[in-house]
Amino acid sequence: MEIIRSISGMREFSGDCLQSNKSIGFVPTMGALHDGHLSIVRQSTGANDITVVSIFINPTQFSEGEDFNCYPRDYDGDIRKLDGLYGGKIAAVFMPEANDIYPDGYKTYVEVRGLSEKLCGMFRPGHFTGVATVVLKLFNAVNPTRAYFGLKDYQQCAVLKKMRDDLNLDCEIVLCPTVREADGLAMSSRNAYLSMEQRLDAPCIYKALKDTGHAIKNGSLKIKDIAAKLHETLSAVKSITEIQYASAYDPDTLDEITRGVRVLIAVAVKMGTTRLIDNILVEL
Repeated sequence: MEIIRSISGMREFSGDCLQSNKSIGFVPTMGALHDGHLSIVRQSTGANDITVVSIFINPTQFSEGEDFNCYPRDYDGDIRKLDGLYGGKIAAVFMPEANDIYPDGYKTYVEVRGLSEKLCGMFRPGHFTGVATVVLKLFNAVNPTRAYFGLKDYQQCAVLKKMRDDLNLDCEIVLCPTVREADGLAMSSRNAYLSMEQRLDAPCIYKALKDTGHAIKNGSLKIKDIAAKLHETLSAVKSITEIQYASAYDPDTLDEITRGVRVLIAVAVKMGTTRLIDNILVEL
C-alpha cells in the first residue's frame, strides 16, 4: 500500500494502473475512519481491481465558525486500519497537502445550483461548493473508474451525481447504505464530540425517522404531516438544542413535499454544538 502525497504522484500511479487495464475504485474521506468508512472501502475492493482511499480535510467546505481546526485527525490510526486489509486491494492512500490542492492564487470553484442551497446548504453556506470543488480535483488526480459515497449525507450524493452528469465525468458514482451503531445512530466522525448524555439521546433521531416512515407506509400519517410530527418528537429530546430541518423531501429535487411515491425523510439537528444529520428513503 503506497502513501501518495502529491497530485502529480497520484496521477502517475493511476495512469500506470489504467494502462494495465485495472479498474480503480475511489473512496474519498476526511479521515478519522470508522466502520462506516471501512464498509464503503469493502464495497470498492469487492468491485474493482484496486482501491484508492483519500484522506484530506477540505478547508473550503467548512464555513466560518465551524469545526475545521478541531475536526478529528488520526492519520496514523487511519493508515493502520487500511494497511494490509482486504487482500492488499487497497493500493494507495492519497494524502495531499492543502497547498497542493489549493495553491496560492487559487480562484476556481464548482457550484451545483438548485441542489446546494437547500437542506444543509441553508445552514452551511458554501459547503457544497467546497465539496464539489475538492471532489472534482480529487477525481482529476485519481481518475477513478468508480467512486463511492455514503448515503448518510444524501444531499452530498445528489450534488455529486449532478456534477458528474453535467460535467460529463467518466466515473460511475456508487451510493452506499448508511452504516449504524447497534442502537441505530448513523456512524459519523463527529459522534466523538457528543457528551455521554447526548450520546444516549442521539439514537432518537433514527427512531423518529423509522417511526415516521412506518407511519406513512401503513397510512396512519400523511406526508403533509411529517414535518409537524418530527418536530414534535425531536423537540421533546432534552439533548437536542436546535432542529435545523426535519421534513419530507423529493429525493431528486430536495424540495419539501406534501405528497409523492418516493419520499426522503431527512433531519438535521444540533446537540450542543454538534451537528448531526440522518435520513431514510421511503418507497410508497
